[in-house]
Amino acid sequence: MAEAHQAVAFQFTITPEGIDLRLSYQALTQIYLSGLRSWKKRISRMRNRVIKGVYPASPSSWLFVVIAILATMYMRSDPSMGLIAKIQEHLPVSLSLSVQGQTMLSVLVFSTLLWLSLILTLRFCLKLLLSYHRWMFEQHGHISTTTKVWVTLVRLLSGRKPLLYSYQTSLPCLPVPPIKDTLERYLESVRPLLSGPGFQRMTVLAAQFENSLGNRLQRYLKLKALWATNYVSDWWEEYIYLRGRGPIMVNSNYYGMDFLYVTPTPIQAARAGNTITALLLYRRKVNSEHRVPGTVIPLCAAQCERMFNTTRTPGEETDVLQHWQDSEFVTVYHRGRYFRLWVYKAGRLLSPREIEYQIQRILDDPSPPGPGEDRLGALTAGNRVPWCAVRKQYFSSGVNKRSLDCIERAAFFVTLDDEEQGMMGEDPVGNLDRYAKSLLHGKCYDRWFDKSFSVVVYKNGKNGLNAEHSWADAPTVAHLWEFTLATDAFQLGYTEDGHCKGEVEHSLPPPQRLTWDIPVEVRDIIGLSLLSLQALADDVDCHVFPFRDFGKGRIKKLKISPDAFIQLALQLAYYRDRKTFCLTYEASMTRLFREGRTETVRSCSNEGCAFVKAVESGEHCRRLFRLAAEKHQNLYRLAMTGSGIDRHLFCLYVVSKYLGVESPFLTEVLSEPWRLSTSQTPVQQLELFDMKNHPDFISLGGGFGPVADDGYGVSYIIVGEDMINYHVSCKHSFSETDSHRFGAQIKGTMGWDGGRGLLCFLIVG
Repeated sequence: MAEAHQAVAFQFTITPEGIDLRLSYQALTQIYLSGLRSWKKRISRMRNRVIKGVYPASPSSWLFVVIAILATMYMRSDPSMGLIAKIQEHLPVSLSLSVQGQTMLSVLVFSTLLWLSLILTLRFCLKLLLSYHRWMFEQHGHISTTTKVWVTLVRLLSGRKPLLYSYQTSLPCLPVPPIKDTLERYLESVRPLLSGPGFQRMTVLAAQFENSLGNRLQRYLKLKALWATNYVSDWWEEYIYLRGRGPIMVNSNYYGMDFLYVTPTPIQAARAGNTITALLLYRRKVNSEHRVPGTVIPLCAAQCERMFNTTRTPGEETDVLQHWQDSEFVTVYHRGRYFRLWVYKAGRLLSPREIEYQIQRILDDPSPPGPGEDRLGALTAGNRVPWCAVRKQYFSSGVNKRSLDCIERAAFFVTLDDEEQGMMGEDPVGNLDRYAKSLLHGKCYDRWFDKSFSVVVYKNGKNGLNAEHSWADAPTVAHLWEFTLATDAFQLGYTEDGHCKGEVEHSLPPPQRLTWDIPVEVRDIIGLSLLSLQALADDVDCHVFPFRDFGKGRIKKLKISPDAFIQLALQLAYYRDRKTFCLTYEASMTRLFREGRTETVRSCSNEGCAFVKAVESGEHCRRLFRLAAEKHQNLYRLAMTGSGIDRHLFCLYVVSKYLGVESPFLTEVLSEPWRLSTSQTPVQQLELFDMKNHPDFISLGGGFGPVADDGYGVSYIIVGEDMINYHVSCKHSFSETDSHRFGAQIKGTMGWDGGRGLLCFLIVG
C-alpha cells in the first residue's frame, strides 16, 4: 500500500561489510516538520500562559519596574524603605557572589515581588470594576457620569490588546442572590398563571420554605460560592445535561443552518473542503488565543476550551466530557462508512483544494458498509444506559476501540449527506422545514450526536451543523458558525467552476477507512433503539420561516427593544393559539461572570399579560405596551447580572437532595413545565457580513426541539435591519399544537393583522 511505504523513515540491509543504512530524507523531513508544528504550539501555549498570568500588566512591565528601582538606587534613594537591605541579609554568602552582585540580586527579588503585588492590585481593581453592572440599567441615550467614568477606567486597565482568556481571573464570581428577593421575584412571575387560591397556596409554600429549610440551604450555597469559581455551572452541566439518561437527539442537541438564499457552490466535496478549512482556521485562532473576548465588556471565554477535539462519553449514571489537547484529523461519514481524514501533513494544514480532493475520494469510494456499521451512530442518539453497556462490552478493546477512538478524538465529525436540502424547488417552505428536521435528527444514525458538533454537507452543497449541548451554549457555537460561513464565502472562495482554490499534492495518502467488528447482539440493540428514535424524530413538527415585513431597524425607531417586541409578540401569539398564558422560558447569558452559562428570563409577566388582554379586548393602550416592554428588559438585565430566579432555585434544590431533605415548594417549582421555550440566536460578528454589498448572504440561524410535549420551542435570529428568521418546533402527538399555525400567529402579531398586530398598535394605537 502506498501509505505504508510513505510511513517508513528508513531501510537497512546487512552485508558482509556491515549494515547498509539507507535513510529516506523525504520521510525524515516530514517527521521533522510535523514535530516542529507540535513544538511551535507548545511554545505558543507557554507564551500565552505567561501573558495571561500577568494580565492586565505585560511581561515587559517587569523590566520597567526593575529599571525604575535600579535608577532610584543609583540616585542614592531607597524606594524599598529598607526591604532590599533585609533581603540582602538573608542571601547565602558565596565567594562567587560579590557585594555588588548581592545588591543586584536583592533589587531583582524586590522588584519582582513589587511587580507581582502591582499585578494583583491591578487585577483586583479590574475585578471590582467588572462587578459594576448598573450600566445595563441606564436608559438608552442617557449615560450617567458614573458609567462614563467606569468605561474610562476599564479601558485604562485593559488598554493592551487582550488574549481570549486574559480576563478570566479578573471576572467576578456569580453572586448568590438573597433568598427573599428570589422568592419575591418567583411569586411575581407566577402571579398571572395562577388562580387566586392557587397563588395564595404558592405564597404560603414560599413563606414556609423561606422561614424553615430555605435559609439552611442558602448557607450551604453561600459556602459553595466562596469556594467554587461559579456556584451554578458545574451542577448545571452535570444534572441538566450529563445525568440525563434519555436520548440527546432532539431533546438536547440543537442545529445551525446555512445561508438562506445563497449556496456558494453546488459541489459537495468543494463545500466540505472550504467548511472544514474554515473550522480549522477558527480552531487555530482559539488555540493561539488571538480572538478578542468582547467589544467593550469582557465576557467569559471558558466555553471555547472544549469546542474542538471533544466528545461526550456515556456512563451508567452520568456521562463524561472528554477533551483532547489537539487532533490532526476529522472523521467523515458517508453512505454508512466511517473514514479518518488527516487534515495536516508534516505540520502543514492541507489547502481547501486538497481537502476537497480527499473528500471526493471518499465520495467515489464504492466499498459497502460492514455489517451493522451504517447505523452505528444510532447508539449515540438513543438512551445513554444501553449505549454505556454496549460501549463497555463491545467497544473497549480491539478494532472497535481503535475505530471508536478515531471518532471521539477527531477535531469534529463530518457527514456527507446523500440528500439535497435548502429553500428550493416548487415547495420552498416545506423544503425549509425538512432542512431543519434533517439537521436536528437526520436519519437518527448518520450523525455522531456525542461529538461537540457534527458538520453536515448535503449533496447540493448546502451545509449545517448539529451541536451537543453540555459543553457550551448556543452563542459560542453561533460565533463559530458565523465565522465559518463568512470565511467560506468571502475569504476562501471558489473558482469559477465551483471548486476550492489552491493546489493539490496528488501523493496524499487516501483517507483511512475505519473497520468494525459488530456482532449480531449489537445490531439487534441498534435496531431496537432505531425504532424508538424514528418515532421520536417523526413526532417533531418543525417550521422555519423568514419574517421580511420589517426588522429591528423599524422597531428601534419606535424606541422599543427588538427582543422585548418579539417576546411580547410571542406572548400574544401563544394567547391567540391556546387561549391562555403559560410559563415562558427565554435564555439569557451570564458570561459577565466567570464560567457563566445561562439564566432564565420568565417572559410571561403581569405587565405583558395585561397588555395582551387589552389588545384582545379591543383596547389600544400604547402605555401598557411600553410598560410590558420595559418590564421585560428589566427582567433580562436582572438575569444577566446574577439576579435571576431559576438557577438559584435549582441550586437550592440540588443542596436539598444532597442533605436528603424534601421541600414541597422546590419540588413543585422544579416540576413546572415550560410550554413556551424561546431563545434568540445572537449575531456577534456583523463585521464579517457586508449586508449592503452582499444582501443575499443572510444567516438562517438555528433551532431546537420542543422542551415540553405539549408546548412550543421558538428560536429567532435578528438579521440586519429588515429581517427576523424564526424556527418553531412542537410535537405531532399533541393535537393542540401545530408549528405552522403558531408560525402564522407570530406573523400576524408582529405586523398589522387587520389592526391587531404590534406594529399597527404602536404606530396607530
